[in-house]
Amino acid sequence: MVHKIALFNHKGDVSKTTTTFNLGWMLATKGKKVIIVDADPQCNLTGMVLGSSTKEELEEVYKKEQNIKSGLAPAFESRPKLIEAVDCLPVERCEGLFLLPGHVGFAEYEVTLGIAQELSGSIQALQNLPGSISYLFQKTAKKFEADYILIDMSPSLSSINQNLLMTSDFFILPTSPDFFSVMAIDSLATILPKWYAWAQKASEMRILKDAAYPFPKVTPRLLGTIVQNYRTRKGVAAAAFQNWIDVIEEAVSARLVPSLQANSMLLAKEMYESQDIGRDFCLAKISDFNSLIAKSQEHQTPVFALTPEQIEQVGIVLTGTLEAQKPFIETFSKLADRIIGLTCHAVSN
Repeated sequence: MVHKIALFNHKGDVSKTTTTFNLGWMLATKGKKVIIVDADPQCNLTGMVLGSSTKEELEEVYKKEQNIKSGLAPAFESRPKLIEAVDCLPVERCEGLFLLPGHVGFAEYEVTLGIAQELSGSIQALQNLPGSISYLFQKTAKKFEADYILIDMSPSLSSINQNLLMTSDFFILPTSPDFFSVMAIDSLATILPKWYAWAQKASEMRILKDAAYPFPKVTPRLLGTIVQNYRTRKGVAAAAFQNWIDVIEEAVSARLVPSLQANSMLLAKEMYESQDIGRDFCLAKISDFNSLIAKSQEHQTPVFALTPEQIEQVGIVLTGTLEAQKPFIETFSKLADRIIGLTCHAVSN
């Protein structure tokens, strides 16, 4: 059974894409089969994985229709065939990790999906659209025998994001320590219950149940938050960043969590406790990658998996860089273990 996990925040610059890539890689190193989905029309995840592929190689990928837009075309462009699994791309040097590439044109489906989600109860021609994305993911997961699908979403409150989040099993909220992340958390405390109410209503509509791609009945549950992109001093967050981290944790525990709890969008309390997750629901704190990020992007490799050969340093400089790398290895390993623990417990319960 595949677990669909959405990484979402409608505030940008919170490292959703980097986290999706790094977390997917770490889960794969722990023996899981993982599909990372680029559902952001900016296609940053696709660029991160494919890196400096030649123009011809990229054209070949899209000519073969190995992307999210082409996968959904039978539903959105009324093609005379059913949606089929996308032939995902294996990620180099990481067995068990696959990319479902993004497409700039995925945004073209936004308006049509928005209309369908508002009017599909009365317009039969639109009945196949709300359930099509979930159907595509399920078909693709089955083909690759995936344990996890990680969905990198765009920073917006779009109809596509509403659909992606409400048809996922779980979601993670990446944040950065600043005022705007606090605003986003307060906003989500209002928005997510509205999205949830829509999804529950849609799952009960006979016209959507009888669609070629039935809209699933799912309750997405918060796995937790991630705080990242902060500077450290003597191994801990610098004071200015720590102040915002404290405010974010308070916003989550005092406003977001009660809102989600009222709509059954949390796991049982003991599940979080089993993974040593406190009332702030923080899964991980991840500081700036500093110089490692450039090498990560150059070699299409997570910061924690960079080799000395890829880092291209020697002597005491290399020793210092490898020391700086260790916390990221530990952080992402613990994050992956927590994800596995939470999702496995959710199934067993």
